[in-house]
Amino acid sequence: MTTPQGIESQHTLLTAVARLDGLRMRESLAGGGGDEQAPGRDELLELLALSEVVARKAAYGRQLTVRAAREAGASRAQIGAALGTSKQAAWEAHARWIEAQAQACGKAGQAGFDVADEAAARAVAGEPEET
Repeated sequence: MTTPQGIESQHTLLTAVARLDGLRMRESLAGGGGDEQAPGRDELLELLALSEVVARKAAYGRQLTVRAAREAGASRAQIGAALGTSKQAAWEAHARWIEAQAQACGKAGQAGFDVADEAAARAVAGEPEET
């Protein structure tokens, strides 16, 4: 069975998006009377799993960029505006990501944050009431 966990390591964000786009295009063109063959059940399940892989990889990259923006001096309000959300929501999402990275440390196939990395990430993130 195709699962996000099973295919995530096989793709970068770019290759996952390319494959997802190709399958989605086939799916949308198949009913239009063209030559395109509709994806079968296995490919549709792959399409669903790829959607999740893309979302996960994009979210991870977004949080790395939030961290880099904070390190570069961006305020939480500026980051929230860039994400189309409030500064509080941006901080909460980043805090959840830091926590998830800390929990991933030492698990098979996951790097995660060790104690020092987690402390450094929390220091960069700051407290929720800071700007």
